[in-house]
Amino acid sequence: MTRSDSTAPAKAAWLELAVEVDIEAVEAVSEIFGRFAPEGSSVEPAYDLIDEGLGARVDASRPAVIRAYLPAADAARAREIVAAVETALGHLQAFGLRPIGDLRTRLIDEAQWANAWRDHFPVLRVGRRIVIRPTWRRHRARPGDVVVTLDPGMAFGTGLHPTTRLCLAAAEAAADRGDLEAARVLDVGCGSGILAIAAVRLGAESALGLDIDPIAVEATIANARRNRLVRRIRVKEGSLPSGEGPFDVVVANLVASVLIVLAPSLRDELRAGGLLIASGIFVDREADMAQAFLDAGLEVAGRSVEGDWVALDARRVI
Repeated sequence: MTRSDSTAPAKAAWLELAVEVDIEAVEAVSEIFGRFAPEGSSVEPAYDLIDEGLGARVDASRPAVIRAYLPAADAARAREIVAAVETALGHLQAFGLRPIGDLRTRLIDEAQWANAWRDHFPVLRVGRRIVIRPTWRRHRARPGDVVVTLDPGMAFGTGLHPTTRLCLAAAEAAADRGDLEAARVLDVGCGSGILAIAAVRLGAESALGLDIDPIAVEATIANARRNRLVRRIRVKEGSLPSGEGPFDVVVANLVASVLIVLAPSLRDELRAGGLLIASGIFVDREADMAQAFLDAGLEVAGRSVEGDWVALDARRVI
């Protein structure tokens, strides 16, 4: 099942693992890669170029590519890990998920590794107005474009993952309704800062990013600076409670199990009638998530779906 795509370059430092998977299997394969890859994994959904090749639009109907990187200095250990990943992928296939392709490997040097993922991160349009522009790409803005300039580094949040796109689209819809006008926003698990920056660009007065990962805190600060929003976006390392509520809007792109536990705390961060945008919910957990929100005093007011992922809008009612 494993296929090597190239011979070893001089001073190879990293072994790239890559596999093409149906959107249904993205979460499960990412978890497998995450067991073995110290730097985590990246998800690259299929996309079509638009705007004369200057932008891209994700096509969720086509397979995504998941990549991860292993240190290659210990060749025997790297071979063991590749074999373990291959075995785990084989077991996953037994569950009857839609296609998971062959595991591909490629040796790359240190300089290549530092920038390898950048080749797969295009200018991305989400919804009608939001444009995610990597710092190393050019974009010819249209009238009304809300441009977020981003270098995620090692933090989560490039706009390529469905859960992030769902949050961005929900934020745009909230702005259209007036929910973000002069609003105070809390971004729980801010990652790269993409959602906090988009919220301010869409009309929020200010945003506070909260993340337990110091790398995410650094990334959000750096991206706020790139977007010239350092006076309107602040970041704190830690979890709920923020100590700075209530907020008009709370955004939380996490996973259902975490959102369920945090539901009462998320409610407490909101003013009465305030809006929660929650994403990272796999479709089979939606009912559990809605019940947890209801029990916490949050009324589900809307939903959006991409593939097997769901985002929910909820308002504080008590």
